[in-house]
Amino acid sequence: MSTPILKIVDNLADIPASDWDPLSNGDPTLSHAFFYALQESGCAMPQFGWKAQFVTLWRDGCLVGGMPLYLKMNSFGEHVFDFAWADAYHRHGLRYYPKLVCTVPFTPVDGRRLLSDSDENRGLLLKHALQYAKDIGVSSLHCLFLNEADALVARDQGMMLRQDVQFHWQNPGYRDFDDFLSTLSRDKRKRIMQERRKVKESGVELECVTGENATADQWSFFASCYLHTLQLHHSPHQLNEDFFQRIGATLPQHTLLVIASREDRPIASALNYRTKDALFGRSWGTFEFHSGLHFEACYYQAIEFCIANNIKTFEGGAGGEHKLSRGFLPVTTRSAHWLAHPQFSQAVEDYLKNETDAIAEYVDVLNARSPFKQV
Repeated sequence: MSTPILKIVDNLADIPASDWDPLSNGDPTLSHAFFYALQESGCAMPQFGWKAQFVTLWRDGCLVGGMPLYLKMNSFGEHVFDFAWADAYHRHGLRYYPKLVCTVPFTPVDGRRLLSDSDENRGLLLKHALQYAKDIGVSSLHCLFLNEADALVARDQGMMLRQDVQFHWQNPGYRDFDDFLSTLSRDKRKRIMQERRKVKESGVELECVTGENATADQWSFFASCYLHTLQLHHSPHQLNEDFFQRIGATLPQHTLLVIASREDRPIASALNYRTKDALFGRSWGTFEFHSGLHFEACYYQAIEFCIANNIKTFEGGAGGEHKLSRGFLPVTTRSAHWLAHPQFSQAVEDYLKNETDAIAEYVDVLNARSPFKQV
């Protein structure tokens, strides 16, 4: 068997979708269309701190491995926070940026990051990325939201593992939303019913629109809601309408819009990505405040969709301990980190040991507060 050839790719147009997509294993956030939309819409481009440096392995002219890698000039859009590390570098007169980050921009979804069916190739991808980080003299390499298998590869190659917590909803086979509610403790069930009733009494109606049925106008409305809400919260640049229109057109089978209307006029919208087995809550926005609307548009409509379509998992996105009381349970996420500076690397390693213990205790506390009835 011939030796695989390494190529660093800075333009996704140089990789045919027919070559890349078999590596994605059906994950829409790892698809060529998703990364290409991020590039062509200008969202993940150098002017916003993202420069594609995808690590690819080719054997006999065939793509056998890929790793979504970016040269980053800031830490925005990553959802694994290292601002304190960057600040420590700055205070000691050192440069933290640029750094290398293996991730899906603006998308805190666990999954594969070393894309190959071969364990050997997965190891080679990370080995090459680490060597590339050393060759170009960046401060660090970070691999974010790794699945367990890739996290083990990272650990075996000397990277430091870090944990965080998300909240996921699981569907054991509920008949309907009421069946789900019946499994919750009385106070949690009552609270959800009150929230849903308030939304209904405010005159808001909601509709789930799958990507196959969503129109360009509906995508435009979602984008306007999303951008309006970002501006209200003074959030940094993330995604734009061009990106949403592109994934709406190229990944219709993997998207779900929730649209809220009042008096026959749309007022809010939420976006989810979907596969056969999982739904991923991503972004939302609104032009009107109504008590409970956020929970209805972002959680309860998605849960109903999962039940109706026998989808097993709903990942509610980054953060949000408030999800616990609404039927979500804590799940540990993983990232891996390499820092070139030996003293800082040791300091971070010591910090992560304490943080890992704290995360484990936090998960135990959250599980003790389970919203479900005690059996």
